[in-house]
Amino acid sequence: MTEKTDIKKIAAEIFDGAGGMDNVESVVHCMTRVRMSVRDDTKVNQEKLKAIPGVLGVVDDEQLQVIVGPGKVNKVAQEMVSMAGVNLGETIPVHEQHGKEKVEALAAQNKAAQKAKQKSTPMKRFLKDISNIFVPMIPAFVGSGLIAGVVAVMTNMVTAGYLDGDTWNQLIMVLSIIKNGMFSYLAIYTGVNAAQVFGATPTVGGIIGAVILLTGMNPDQPIKNLFTGEALSANQGGILGVIFAVWLLAQLEKRLHQVVPDSIDIIVTPTISILLIGLAEIYFIMPLAGFISDNMVGGINWVLNVGGAFSGFVLGALFLPMVMLGLHQILTPIHVQMITETGSTLLLPILAMAGGGQVGAAIALWVRLRKDKELSDMIKGALPVGILGIGEPLIYGVTLPLGKPFITACIGGGIGGAVIGLIGGVGAIAIGPSGVPLIFLIANHKWWGYVLGLLAAYLGGFIFTYFFGIPKDRLAAIQNTNAAASESPVPATPLKTNAEESLYAVTTGQAKDLTESIDPVFSQKMMGDGYFIVATSGDIYAPVFGTVASIFPTKHAIGFLSDKGVEVMLHMGVDTVKLNGEPFTIRVKEGDKVTPETLVATVNLTALKEANKANEMLVIVTNMESIKTISSVHSKEVSPNEELLKISL
Repeated sequence: MTEKTDIKKIAAEIFDGAGGMDNVESVVHCMTRVRMSVRDDTKVNQEKLKAIPGVLGVVDDEQLQVIVGPGKVNKVAQEMVSMAGVNLGETIPVHEQHGKEKVEALAAQNKAAQKAKQKSTPMKRFLKDISNIFVPMIPAFVGSGLIAGVVAVMTNMVTAGYLDGDTWNQLIMVLSIIKNGMFSYLAIYTGVNAAQVFGATPTVGGIIGAVILLTGMNPDQPIKNLFTGEALSANQGGILGVIFAVWLLAQLEKRLHQVVPDSIDIIVTPTISILLIGLAEIYFIMPLAGFISDNMVGGINWVLNVGGAFSGFVLGALFLPMVMLGLHQILTPIHVQMITETGSTLLLPILAMAGGGQVGAAIALWVRLRKDKELSDMIKGALPVGILGIGEPLIYGVTLPLGKPFITACIGGGIGGAVIGLIGGVGAIAIGPSGVPLIFLIANHKWWGYVLGLLAAYLGGFIFTYFFGIPKDRLAAIQNTNAAASESPVPATPLKTNAEESLYAVTTGQAKDLTESIDPVFSQKMMGDGYFIVATSGDIYAPVFGTVASIFPTKHAIGFLSDKGVEVMLHMGVDTVKLNGEPFTIRVKEGDKVTPETLVATVNLTALKEANKANEMLVIVTNMESIKTISSVHSKEVSPNEELLKISL
């Protein structure tokens, strides 16, 4: 038996001894043990687990721990989550199939996922990875960012003489220490999360992220840039450099795990990985970024010499990409020289417009995609921080992962920079945080010019994003799921407040909570709350007492307006808009009165299966802003007309 087959066998037998895959909620591992959270302890067979060849022992504490030893444990744990179709630490969904059917279902899911991945472009995969790396950091970004914004305002007011430094500097220092817990070590957090996304060891990823900080380097004997001979500086290569280095780490670790014997894997693999990737980072990735930045100085000086609106646009538009690559540090000497020679830096206010473009782009996304709950919540948290000059939450959490909005935001920054360049003479008396706080540092009473530029950046970012930067896939998801409720000939029914409404089962099958849907738009409740039924019958009935408000042209969705004013959407199948109505026969027309006994459609479930579309019949309340509470659905078999949810109005 080969080692690979042995690992697969151990993983499968651990699942079996733990009560089956459905009984295991999540899988992680430490140095020697596979650690599992189980749903029902009574289903665990410890004797069966202990009898597995290769298992050294079993501990049942807060977690079920199966000891397989160093070197092998990471391979077994990874094999288990691969079998379950999740990542380490993620919740393993409960499947309705068992035995051979489950294996076949998982194989089909993995095949579909692989096929989808193959269709995805490298840029889409990159942006998806960016999102997965930074979204978990958004709460820390927002909390630390708001503190940083307050620090920025107070710091700039002290510098400008509006506040007394003796009184405020102590508080500023304390708040700075707190916010620096996030921003000073962002490279480390990025390394940890990137490792999780790419499949590397998270703590090793954190070490790789920390390398660009150059901690411990002697300033008197700095590490030299191999390209130019100049000294390296901390953070050269930026966040993108960290992400690239951790991606390399993941590729190296995977290959080492395959060739290094289990008995020494825990020693050899991390040592070699840290050493080789760390050296590559110090002697290639960081110097390359430094080489690029050094050669950009000439270009920046040329742009500054040209002056006017052109210079403002170029610098405002390109500043954020420079920040992401760690190239913005080349500008500090220019700022210092300008302040020394003229008393202010004309460059800083122009560069600050980049953040204004991000703010405008975020507002446009919020307006156009306001029913995308996940994105809207993220923007609501990051927007105040962005206005205060802390751009990371908007960049890494909103615009960059979406692709086009990042570009249109940069254009907005360029427009703001052009306005400041056109006005001329708008300078900052010190190097300080940007955004609104920079107003306090503007020299020669030209704060009004800076404010005009900032407003232009907001407006430019908004307009370009609103018309050209909205991602088509996010917009299509909302349009498809809301089209059934639009352009309805049915007059609006006033919502009956302090009343109760019910949603009923629309067909025969397994009713489930909406969070279990395979479509993330629905499972994340971007469109609203509700339930779905895995249909075993193609007869579909109305979910409410009310009226047919609209029927989507491709027949896959029907909108209803209940007698008490609740807007309900019935979405038949997942991603079925592409089927152009072929599996659906609509039995009602717009304006018809319906009850839960009214047959509204017939679905050809065989045609759905042949088209590889899930037979989820989803029922979603779309005017959630008017709903006080809505109950949840526990997985169970249901029949048409059966009451499933209670809604308080």
